[in-house]
Parts: sequence; C-alpha cells; structure tokens
Amino acid sequence: MQELTHVLNWRRLDQKITLSGQPTEEQLAEIRNLGVTHVINLAPHTNKGALADEAASVAALGMTYIYIPVEFEDPTDDDFSTFCDALEGLADRQVHVHCIYNARVTAFFYRYAKSGRGGSETEAFARMDGIWRPGHDWAQFTGITDALHQPNRYAGEDY
Repeated sequence: MQELTHVLNWRRLDQKITLSGQPTEEQLAEIRNLGVTHVINLAPHTNKGALADEAASVAALGMTYIYIPVEFEDPTDDDFSTFCDALEGLADRQVHVHCIYNARVTAFFYRYAKSGRGGSETEAFARMDGIWRPGHDWAQFTGITDALHQPNRYAGEDY
C-alpha cells in the first residue's frame, strides 16, 4: 500500500481511509492516484494554508468534495454529527480526510472511535497523540477531561 509520507502529517487509518494536513494541488492528484474518490475537508477555506478553491481542484481531479468547516476555537457536536453522517455514507469508498494540520481530523477520529462507531480507541488516541494533545475546547470535544485546563500541545514542539 503506497504511503504519501511527504504530505503534512500523513496517516493511514485503514485500507479505505487516509488522513493528513492540507495537501497541495499536486498532492491531491497523488491522493486520487491511490484510488481515493472522496475528499472531506474539516478546515475553513479562510485558514492560512488553505487552497484558493479546493472544491474546484478536487472536482477537476474527478473526486467528490465534502466541506465541513470546523472552527478551530469552537468544535461542535453538530460538526461531529455532520462528519459521522458523511463518513458513514461513504463506507464502501476510498476517502481522504484532511484539515490544515491533521489536528481536527485526528480529534474527530478519536471521538469517533471513543463513541464506538469504528476503530480502536487506543489506536485513535495514539494517532492523535503523534500529532497533538488537545486542550481547552478540544479536550472538551474529545472527552479528555484531565486536559480541560491545558493548552493545545503539538508533538515535537511542546512534548
């Protein structure tokens, strides 16, 4: 199975789902070449580093684009519900899920596993912890209560 380790914070969840930070236009083509048919973006288009028109770029490559803009300072239960519905509607598809850094994405997949919807909670936590440790609102969002009063911390920078 090909891995695109040069894509920011690339991770493979399983044979059908890959995760990353913001891919470039060229990297989107590489992702398509893996057999990906759907791209889910959890980052608002206004974030620094976002592509100018990712929806058009993804469509031009023949993939379907799903946009779920999650404000980093305010992840919501509605965001999570929309994410779950989108992911579960694509159960038989090759999907790539990204945000700007792969922080939002790994937190969403951790909560997804923790809720019993799919995957190992231990593996999802380890995947997330390899990128960041949520604090404040994200600790609340993921149910990591001992980190509610901690700042967000990033692997290689804060720990």
